[in-house]
Amino acid sequence: MATIFAIETSCDETAAAIVKNRQVCSNVVASQIKIHEQYGGVVPEVASRSHLEMLNQVIAQCLSEANLSWSEIDGIAATCAPGLVGALLVGLTAAKSLAIVHQKPFLGVHHLEGHIYASYLIEPDLQPPFLCLLVSGGHTSLIYVKDCGVYETVGKTRDDAAGEAFDKVARLLQLGYPGGPLMDKLAALGNPQAYPLPEGRISLPGGGYHPYDSSFSGLKTAVLQLVQKLKKQDINAGGEGVLAASTINDIAASFQETVAKGLTKRAIDCALNFGLSTIVVGGGVAANSGLRKHLQAAAVKNNLRVLFPPLKYCTDNAAMIGCAAAEHLQRGHTSPLTLGANSRMPVSDVMELYNLNVDG
Repeated sequence: MATIFAIETSCDETAAAIVKNRQVCSNVVASQIKIHEQYGGVVPEVASRSHLEMLNQVIAQCLSEANLSWSEIDGIAATCAPGLVGALLVGLTAAKSLAIVHQKPFLGVHHLEGHIYASYLIEPDLQPPFLCLLVSGGHTSLIYVKDCGVYETVGKTRDDAAGEAFDKVARLLQLGYPGGPLMDKLAALGNPQAYPLPEGRISLPGGGYHPYDSSFSGLKTAVLQLVQKLKKQDINAGGEGVLAASTINDIAASFQETVAKGLTKRAIDCALNFGLSTIVVGGGVAANSGLRKHLQAAAVKNNLRVLFPPLKYCTDNAAMIGCAAAEHLQRGHTSPLTLGANSRMPVSDVMELYNLNVDG
């Protein structure tokens, strides 16, 4: 397979990697968490400027760690969609420039396809068809993976993504940013049965509920109302309206349990109904211990295989982008240098990014 130099700058990680034969030669990630935590979330303009400041250093470190020269690189890739447009443009422009200077093929890669390919880095023999549960700060989807570049979204969130819901609930509990890892840590100390919370379901016009779509806005509102109620009870009891640490742990555990069980049920049902024996999980929420526990247990019970990437490949990284690009280049797919950044491109439109020179 091709050796790909890849860049990922879709949000708040500046990343570069070199991938060969689904093996990672180097993978460098410069996180912007410390920059954005003072704002409680990602500020797009700040993210773009930070990418500009960090990218050259990240690229140099990536090449040094791989101990490879540009003559040994077969293609250069960058995330082009979806994401923050300004942030995407930084990596996209850098990759195009490198492709021109070193006379290499250029490939624009869809960020969600990268998350699908993260599991290929640990299972090089993985082949479609399979189901991908993609859960991150911006996306919560069930994707039927039919082939390289051929994807059907069969389930999605109708409002907040799972990771976004974790961040918002963490903010309600005054835990800081990013919320997902903090909630996971506190959930391990709490009682997941302490507070019954509603699982978000999508009603169908003819009755019943959508089998695969999710909703997290109602769950988030239920936590808000619970926090307000508990604070009021504390004030009525003579307190200052401050939640005890044990109460916060129980809320985190109950919230995480509700999200994990809902995602697990939909993923298992979807895989069984589509006759798929493997579920691949990708995105930042794939690192969540509650989701891993529930989905692995349910998969064993239903004779399914479930694959979680290592934690370093759950969050945004360039290795997954390089892995996806390698297979596209192997099939003769390249992107025009006129390719632009797209903030909202659906994963089903992946093949629009490529000139189909061989397959198609």
